[in-house]
Amino acid sequence: MNLDPAPLAKQVLIALPALSDPNFARSVALICQHDADGAMGLVINRPSDFTLGEMLDQMELHTGDEVLRARAVLQGGPVHPERGFVVHEGPTQWDSTLEIGENLYLTTSRDILEAMAAGHGPANAIVALGCAGWGAGQLEYELGENSWLTAPADAELLFDTPLERRWQAAAGRIGVDLSLMTDYSGHA
Repeated sequence: MNLDPAPLAKQVLIALPALSDPNFARSVALICQHDADGAMGLVINRPSDFTLGEMLDQMELHTGDEVLRARAVLQGGPVHPERGFVVHEGPTQWDSTLEIGENLYLTTSRDILEAMAAGHGPANAIVALGCAGWGAGQLEYELGENSWLTAPADAELLFDTPLERRWQAAAGRIGVDLSLMTDYSGHA
């Protein structure tokens, strides 16, 4: 009997210390979509080389909001590094939006960045360049190999916890202290 895996959308993946892939070492990835065809997510704790102000300038969108301009744009993952992704709380009035969970959305259309620059965007938002992708069965395999822990995503972790604390904070939500874990894994 072949059962479909439980979908992991609105969960975070927490890289275990033994995960050595440089794209994901010590990362926290929000799973945005997960089904039989694979999974897509965004790394939410790794800043890129850009601020949101620099990104908006490149898009010829202007804002005088210095706090918004200084916000870090994240490295969402190694897939499509030229594409922008915005994880945000409601509303869903944007051209291309996917519901991740209750009051949590992923938007890939320019209109949300235009609204943010004009001061009309969502109050809570993460902007990332690139995403992470897993083919059919790949994420389940990596979970079975003890590369990741899973934990529920919440607004505090996504929008309020400083980037450098998200890895430990995400694990702490399920009672795990990553500093006590070894950097190798094995099977008995």
